[in-house]
Amino acid sequence: MKDKLYIETTVISYLAARRSTDVVVAGHQKTTRNRWRLRRHEFDIYGSQFVLDEAAQGDAIAARRRLRLLRDFPLLAATEAVQHLARRLIRPGGIPREADRDALHIAVAAVHGMDYLLTWNQRHIANAQNRNNLSATCAAEGFELPIICTPEELMGD
Repeated sequence: MKDKLYIETTVISYLAARRSTDVVVAGHQKTTRNRWRLRRHEFDIYGSQFVLDEAAQGDAIAARRRLRLLRDFPLLAATEAVQHLARRLIRPGGIPREADRDALHIAVAAVHGMDYLLTWNQRHIANAQNRNNLSATCAAEGFELPIICTPEELMGD
C-alpha cells in the first residue's frame, strides 16, 4: 500500500511555473520537478477544492498548466470536520487568521488521514515553530497531523 500524500498548491505552482530568476526559487523548482518526475509514482496523491481554487487564480495560461497537473488527483472533501479543525488551527502559536486557507490545507489532510502534506509554504505550513501547536490541536480534535514537508525532505535521494 502506498503512502497517502496531500499536495498543497505551492508544489503545483513550482511544477508549472516558468523558471524563476531568483536563484533560491529556481533551485526549489528544479528540485521539485526532478523529484516529482522520479518519485511521484510512489505515493497516492490527493488534492482538494482549496488547491483547485488557488491553482485557478492568476495568469490564465499558468492557471491552465497548474490545473492540468491536478486533473488526475482525487479531491478530498471539505467536510464539517475539516471546517471545524481549520477554525481550531487558527490561533496564536498556530495559523494566523489572515492565512485561513493554510489552516484548511492542514485540516483537510489531517481529517482525511493523509500520511504527508507536501508544501513549499514554510511560513505557515512547513514551519517547525508551529508544528507542536498544530499537532496538539489536531490531537485534541481526534486527528493526527500528517508529516508536513517540502519536496526536498520527502522525495530526497
